[in-house]
Amino acid sequence: MLDIDDVLENSSNILYNMPVSDLIEEAIKNNEGKLLENGAFDVYTGKYTGRSPRDKYIVDEESIHNDIWWTNNKSMEKENFIKIYNKVVNYIKNKKLYVFRGFVGADPQYRYQLTVVNEYAYQNAFVHQLFINPKSENELKKESDFTVICVPNFLADPIVDGTNSEAFIIISFEEKMILIGGTKYSGEIKKSVFTMMNYMMLKRNVLPMHCAANIGPNNDTALFFGLSGTGKTTLSTDPERYLIGDDEHGWSMRGIFNFEGGCYAKCINLSPYSEPEIWNAIKFGTILENVVYDTNNVPDYTSSKVTENTRASYPLEYISRRSKNGIGGNPKIIFFLTADAFGVLPPIAKLTSEQAVDYFLLGYTSKIPGTEKGISEPQATFSPCFGAPFLPSFPKKYADLLKEKIAENNTTVYLINTGWIGGPYGIGKRIELKYTREIIKNALDGKLEKTNFKKDAVFDLLIPENCDNVPNQLLDPLKTWNERKNYLETANKLLSVFKSKLDNIKHDI
Repeated sequence: MLDIDDVLENSSNILYNMPVSDLIEEAIKNNEGKLLENGAFDVYTGKYTGRSPRDKYIVDEESIHNDIWWTNNKSMEKENFIKIYNKVVNYIKNKKLYVFRGFVGADPQYRYQLTVVNEYAYQNAFVHQLFINPKSENELKKESDFTVICVPNFLADPIVDGTNSEAFIIISFEEKMILIGGTKYSGEIKKSVFTMMNYMMLKRNVLPMHCAANIGPNNDTALFFGLSGTGKTTLSTDPERYLIGDDEHGWSMRGIFNFEGGCYAKCINLSPYSEPEIWNAIKFGTILENVVYDTNNVPDYTSSKVTENTRASYPLEYISRRSKNGIGGNPKIIFFLTADAFGVLPPIAKLTSEQAVDYFLLGYTSKIPGTEKGISEPQATFSPCFGAPFLPSFPKKYADLLKEKIAENNTTVYLINTGWIGGPYGIGKRIELKYTREIIKNALDGKLEKTNFKKDAVFDLLIPENCDNVPNQLLDPLKTWNERKNYLETANKLLSVFKSKLDNIKHDI
């Protein structure tokens, strides 16, 4: 086993678990970014403004080889990993380092102790805000369960090191270590730890989930699955409910628990009117990434000059209505969110157990023109289990466990379309957020269960005939199109894509 603790103990310039305020002072002194008018600390991450999937690897080790979904994950030989590890260790010797020691997993029965080593103070502040801080040093063991070393200024040599580029994110389950280099994008830290949890939790019969979760005044827990742009963070941050977490959770026999202690919210087009909780959470202690600001240091959330993927990381304590311990009961309702740019899926549909598994395996949403280079019309996109980039194991393993838990807890699953209605992108219009909020409120209040449901014309989905404060015509997508023929043609085409994709996923084992 590689002993990073020994390396750190023999280094003279290590700063352990500094308060976030001190880390931001360090970041200012180091010229790592800019303190903005609202108190948040903003950094530009350079070449990488998002995750780099082609630079992420799992070390191919004998003990885990048969568990890994290699179709989805790039492998690295152990020899290469050791070589890069030794180079990184040599790089950090005698460097000033910021070290976080804390936890991932709010439920003490399933938590892991985590050490994160950073060369940037702002990234260590990010880590403090995203993961779970110890209440005292007495909580910490001498050795952590997993270690992350993040050194953005260390660049790999693809020819010598066997990497795709100068950037790398490498996970070794046997060595219980994650190496990150060549990229300043902090999301790589968050998501590599999530990948680790997706493997470790499955081994303990806990379902790891890329979802948000909140809890109501009656202690009713709800889950929100959805890919980027579907409204997961917005809809789970509800002024009438308490947020458990916005992104990563585990579902054990005891219920739901947050993996993290903070949020990593998108900032593009953020406003105090549509997302007041997130807006108010951006203050001193919050780390912003790639947010443009003016000459008065006022952030411009409408600007995508650097990237559409502008981000804010802040602790859950910055959300006024939140779960105090990051734990909730077994969920009675699950929402699968999709932004359907073809305009054919209903704003809400109740799924059977079999449909829930299928839509979970699909992880469907769509991309619209302008979001990525080369996209000129809506495109269906799929991410099995709503988190394919973070799945070490086969999707069917996660889906089978979801099916078990839905059955055990009599959980109702709804499909929510936050995308278009009345036609595809460019012809139809996006479903108004106020209607989506009302639909979710009706589901959470139990009102939808009292109405009649009917099957839609193509997907065999159960759609409600009525929903308080939502026009009845909006509930049935067929009724919102001007031409029935055009709707059926578009819907059947998408259904065909669903069936083909689902067949491929189910056979990829």
